[in-house]
Amino acid sequence: MKKSGLFMIAFLLVGVSSAVAQDIRYDFDKDKDFSKYKTYKWVAINGADLPDELTQRAITSAIDAQLAAKGLTKTDSDTADLYIGYQTALGQEKEFTSFNTGWGYGPGWGTGWYGYGGMTSSTTYGSTSTVYVGQLDLSMYDPVAKQLVWRGTASKTLDPKAKPEKKQKNISKAVEKLLKKYPPQVKK
Repeated sequence: MKKSGLFMIAFLLVGVSSAVAQDIRYDFDKDKDFSKYKTYKWVAINGADLPDELTQRAITSAIDAQLAAKGLTKTDSDTADLYIGYQTALGQEKEFTSFNTGWGYGPGWGTGWYGYGGMTSSTTYGSTSTVYVGQLDLSMYDPVAKQLVWRGTASKTLDPKAKPEKKQKNISKAVEKLLKKYPPQVKK
């Protein structure tokens, strides 16, 4: 019983840690010299899904802070080195959780050491819930070459009941992780 209890606790901890972890992915043009990009301008992505205005401000301020820390300067000039834009997506997934009591007597108990008697009892309990998953997609374009040069995506399970401070913290953390390896180091 001790082994199965420890296994169940370990399983739950792995499940909890993966549920709160952010999935970060990015790609970039390996032929570009990112050290030449010093300024950026916000642009709207045609047809992009955007969140409410408060969340938009939280996202742009988090991105501005990270890009400033990387040495980039925001400008409204059309001569900016990079044009950047973002879009968001909110999806729903159904999650099924089950628990099996799985205890009781089994073969080996009963008549003799290897007996075939005994009793087994097992009950499975299950429930479903809706899980909200949010995704932020950040794109950077070289306006002179008219090409996408960097794109990153951050996905995370969202709590729709989270307080504004918690939402801001999650957005800032996601953007920090998303831009952690920007500018990319091209291996020669």
